[in-house]
Amino acid sequence: MNESFNALRIHLDDKTIVSRFETITLDELCDGDVVIRIQHSSINFKDALAATGAGRILRRYPLVGGIDLAGIVESSRDSRYAVGDPVLVTGCGLSETQDGGYAEFARVPGDCVIPMPEGYDSWHAMCLGTAGFTAALAIHRMEHNGQSPDNGPVVVTGASGGVGSLAVDMLAGRGYEVVAISGKTDAHDYLRELGAARVLARDDIAYGSKPLEQTLWAGAIDNVGGEMLTWLTRTTDYNGNIASIGLAGSHKLQTTVMPFILRGINLLGINSSATPREVRIIVWNRIAGDLRPRNLDKIGHTVELAELPAVFDKYLHGEVTGRMVVNIAGRD
Repeated sequence: MNESFNALRIHLDDKTIVSRFETITLDELCDGDVVIRIQHSSINFKDALAATGAGRILRRYPLVGGIDLAGIVESSRDSRYAVGDPVLVTGCGLSETQDGGYAEFARVPGDCVIPMPEGYDSWHAMCLGTAGFTAALAIHRMEHNGQSPDNGPVVVTGASGGVGSLAVDMLAGRGYEVVAISGKTDAHDYLRELGAARVLARDDIAYGSKPLEQTLWAGAIDNVGGEMLTWLTRTTDYNGNIASIGLAGSHKLQTTVMPFILRGINLLGINSSATPREVRIIVWNRIAGDLRPRNLDKIGHTVELAELPAVFDKYLHGEVTGRMVVNIAGRD
C-alpha cells in the first residue's frame, strides 16, 4: 500500500519554520510497526506553536504536524494490533520526532498505540486527546498523593481551555467541588455547565505578596504558570497538591520554600508526552471509567484539515474555548 495522501507538513526553510499542505506517500513517513488510517486528530496549543514557528517544538524536519491521532489499524507488524482495530496515539514524540496526525495515514511504533477505550469513537477520543489525557493524569497523580473530594475544593486555572475544560468536567464528575478561574468572562456559564461550583474572573484576583496567604483550596490544576502558580503555592491548604500542567501565562515561578515546609504542599509536574505506556493504559482506563467526562459534546468542536492554519492563529491569541477536533476521514 503506497497510495498518495494529503498532509500538513512542517519544514525548516532557510532557518524559518513554515507549514504547508503536501501530497505524500507512506514511504515518506517515519518508520514504525503500525500503520493507522487516521479518522480524527485534534489541536493543542503545542500544535499551534509548532506549525506557526511561534515555538521550536520539532527536533527534526520535515514532519507531519499534530500530536494526537485516532483511527483504524491499516497494517501491523506488532502482534498486539490487527487490521481494523480502533486505536489512538497521543504524545510519544508525534510532531516532535515522529510524523503526527495531520494526515490521512500515520506509521508509529507499536508501544505508542493505545487500544480505543471502551465506549469511545475516534471523534470523542480526539475531543480528549492530549488535553484530556493530561487532565486525567493530573487527577490520577493528585489522588495517588492523597487528594480526595472530602479534602475541600480544587481550583482549575485557565479553565476555559482544552485541559481546563476537561479537568473541570472530570473533577466534578468525581465529586469534587470545583472552582474555575478564567480570563474569558463570556465562558463563565459554559464552565458552570461543565460542573464548576464557582467561577472566578482572572482579572479580579488579588494575588497579595505574603509568602503565605489565607488558604483557599485543597488542591489545584494550573495551566497558567507565572504569577498565578506562585499565588496557588501561597493559598493551597495543608498537604494539598498542585498539578503544574502549562505555562500560558509565564514559564517563571517566583515563590519561597515556606508553603512547602510549613504547609507541606506538593507541586506535581505533569509531563503527558513522556508518560510510560503502563501508566498510559491505567489513565485511559480511568478515562473510560470513573474519569469519563460527561460533556464532551459541549467541549468539542469540529474543524476540517484545510482550516488548520486559521485556527492556529486563534490558539496563539487565546481565542479558543474547549477543544477543536480535526476531521481527517471520520464523522463530520
